[in-house]
Amino acid sequence: ARMGRTLVELFYDVISPYSWLGFEVLCRYQHIWNIDLRFRPAFLGGIMQVTGNKPPAMLPKRGEYLLKDLKRMAKYYQVPVHVSGDDSQRMLATSSLAAMRFITAIDMTHPQYLEPLSREFWMRFWSQHEDISKPENIVAVAQQAGLSAELSQKALEMISSPTVKDRLKETTAEAIKYGAFGMPAVVAHYDGEPHLFFGSDRLELLGSVIGE
Repeated sequence: ARMGRTLVELFYDVISPYSWLGFEVLCRYQHIWNIDLRFRPAFLGGIMQVTGNKPPAMLPKRGEYLLKDLKRMAKYYQVPVHVSGDDSQRMLATSSLAAMRFITAIDMTHPQYLEPLSREFWMRFWSQHEDISKPENIVAVAQQAGLSAELSQKALEMISSPTVKDRLKETTAEAIKYGAFGMPAVVAHYDGEPHLFFGSDRLELLGSVIGE
């Protein structure tokens, strides 16, 4: 981190709508707050498995609330999350593993595309309600984010490489080590220690802790 700037890490998965909200808000605040924002693509499925967490929608009452909450949050933060009744099912039926490996491959090779690429995945899944798990759809997302056909193809091939798989596992393990049990997990390194904030509704608290 640059002198006197607080390193803020955002652990996220594009299957998580609250991660999108947290991502957009932190993207806005990185120009206002004295922070260095670092995007850490990780795998939500892995975090849930290790910590024994369950998708909130598995509790019907909570699932009902979640849809209303997402609608309100999306409007408040002006992020185009379009909520529909079958979203919980879509989330449970979709694996984000290939997408997160693809994003990891880009993070390792062309990190300048990390922000627009991640955003396009959320746009496709949460705004346009389209698939993000099949290779042809992953490539479509990448090209939408400004990656060349050649670069998209190369990153797609990297998905099955041990280097990319291991990097995603390591990042996910790191989030768990900080205490994450879901997404987004925001870790602020302040005063010589890491402070974990869970969810996109703790960002004013984050600001307060780091003196913003």
